[in-house]
Amino acid sequence: MSTLAIVPERAPTLSDLPCRKFDPDLWFSDAPAELELAKALCGDCPLQRECLAGAVERAEPWGVWGGEIFERGAVIARKRPRGRPRKADLARDAVLTVEVQTRLTAQGLPTRQPVAA
Repeated sequence: MSTLAIVPERAPTLSDLPCRKFDPDLWFSDAPAELELAKALCGDCPLQRECLAGAVERAEPWGVWGGEIFERGAVIARKRPRGRPRKADLARDAVLTVEVQTRLTAQGLPTRQPVAA
């Protein structure tokens, strides 16, 4: 009688990663909606934590890394469209900034001061 070996799931390859499947410009877009899409695509990435940790360590100047938006080397809650922000947007940004800092701390990553607009 033979036994069947359990075959582990296929390990993801670089070509399986969202940032390799989609247009790379999406992760470095100027459009806030496109950056939010890139963040969402990072949500299922098996290397999300490593990507974010590396970006924080390197103080990436811009783009989406590990599901977070970087601007001038700091993680920001969201990218605002051009022009003067509304007061409601400023209040929401303050809440989102605290949320981002909490997520970074929970993952054991250093936090940075948010970038002033």
